[in-house]
Amino acid sequence: MKCLFLLIVLTFATAAFSQQLVSPEVGSDHRVTFRLRAPNAKEVRLRCEGVKESAMQKNEAGVWSLTTEPLEPDIYVYSFLIDGFRSIDLSNPLQKYNLLNTDSQVHVPGPASLLWEINDVPRGQLHHHFYKSAVAGDERDFYVYTPPGYDPTSRKRYPVLYLLHGYSDDASAWSTVGRANVILDNLIARKQAEPMVIVMPLGYGTMEIVTKGWQRVRNPELWERNINGFRESLLKEVMPMAEKEYRIKQQPQSRAIAGLSMGGSESLLVGLNALNHFAWIGAFSSGGLSTNFASRFPTLDEKVNHQLRLLWIGCGKEDRLLADNKKLDEWLAEKNIRHTWVETPGQHSFRVWRRYLGEFAPLLFR
Repeated sequence: MKCLFLLIVLTFATAAFSQQLVSPEVGSDHRVTFRLRAPNAKEVRLRCEGVKESAMQKNEAGVWSLTTEPLEPDIYVYSFLIDGFRSIDLSNPLQKYNLLNTDSQVHVPGPASLLWEINDVPRGQLHHHFYKSAVAGDERDFYVYTPPGYDPTSRKRYPVLYLLHGYSDDASAWSTVGRANVILDNLIARKQAEPMVIVMPLGYGTMEIVTKGWQRVRNPELWERNINGFRESLLKEVMPMAEKEYRIKQQPQSRAIAGLSMGGSESLLVGLNALNHFAWIGAFSSGGLSTNFASRFPTLDEKVNHQLRLLWIGCGKEDRLLADNKKLDEWLAEKNIRHTWVETPGQHSFRVWRRYLGEFAPLLFR
């Protein structure tokens, strides 16, 4: 009888222990509860955008939890710190995939007016392409968004935005985290943006810049090789493939290039030095850009104003890269080069860059 009782207890205990945790749990009041089962941990802390890093509390079952104050509707990146070791939330399939540090994400839903919320509107399509890069000497990929109503058999051609990710991200970042396709679906449905094709390439000229970790970013020779290789790959490989496969207009006034962080710097370095290819340029929280602007843009003066349709530069006020971006704004003003400077609340985050894309895309191809 004692053995039978013990077996019943163990069965229920095992079932309770193995039961799937709900984490994160978003309440109707926009409070978010995070949970982690770690009975042997001594300390667990939550790191989450928009939330002060805080210690989680453990219950008798060994489950750690923390409930936030109400959060504004948005998509937040977070991770756990378990006895000093960083971890994703294993109960949550929504991840921000990253080549160096993958995080978890939590979506606090908001009204349909938010551009990254999925609405009942016509939707475009995402296409995934693979190719062997002769420039980089490796296998790589790029994504293409085609707008609602795109017909490959039609004679109609579309303008194109080449949209670049940041350092340590991959080619999927703008669709999986930035929700670029959702944002464009909503803008196009509201007639706030021109229907356009978006090409999202892998943003590295050499994978060595990322496979050996963050310290390699500070290697000037490697960084330069990375930027130059990316420029050559984009202009000689990705653009010809995309413009052959898709019904894309090929005039500078129908091409835009924009990106975030490393991709912002790449957009400036490629775009402003190739105005025969691009008339629309956007740089979101540019990172890794030397402030010796005269050497980076040797031919840039006010004469380019007749070629540039838009040069849009933005950065968050709490972003550590704000000072360098403001220096670029000031240098461009001194050179009498027309541009738009945007300074908004926010850190170095997709919470800023989703909004920037929502502001930038409606200005294109008008």
